[in-house]
Amino acid sequence: MFQDLVMKNRSYRRFFEEEKIAQETLLKLVDYARMVPSGANKQALRYYLANEKEHNEQIFETLGWAGYLKDWQGPVAGERPAAYIVLLQDSSYKMATSFDAGIAAQTILLGATEIGLGGCMIGNIQAEKLKQVLNLAENLESVLVIALGKPKESVVIEKMDAKDDIKYWRDENQIHHVPKRNLDDIIINS
Repeated sequence: MFQDLVMKNRSYRRFFEEEKIAQETLLKLVDYARMVPSGANKQALRYYLANEKEHNEQIFETLGWAGYLKDWQGPVAGERPAAYIVLLQDSSYKMATSFDAGIAAQTILLGATEIGLGGCMIGNIQAEKLKQVLNLAENLESVLVIALGKPKESVVIEKMDAKDDIKYWRDENQIHHVPKRNLDDIIINS
């Protein structure tokens, strides 16, 4: 069951935008993240939830999408996320750890996958613009934005070729292909 969940949890970038995500669902996903381990138990992350079209559009304008797809500026209207969860770091906490955001984000995405949603962690953020859009306090800094929705695209895992090309691509049918290294290639034996 866990393997299926992991394999379904891909980086989706196109969604059925009209399929709304309730505030209660977003709260449930953040509650999962609230319960995960945190470096030194600082629990320095905060979460901003957005699921209204107008607000989503403002957040969308602060994000960069799919760096390897040079001719693609992100999802078009109608295929954009139905919701966002913005992970924020409270800078007033000393010794807060950078890996907390990754643990929390992956937990949120696994929870979303379990209920038939998909998402994408986005780190290409116009941080100052997003801070203004969200009207954030000075001590809150954006770390990641998770775009969420019902996936409108297929993502296929591919065996990485001999050239170790890590770049994902879309074919003529808009199927998103993601190369992954072989297990034997990432294990270091003593």
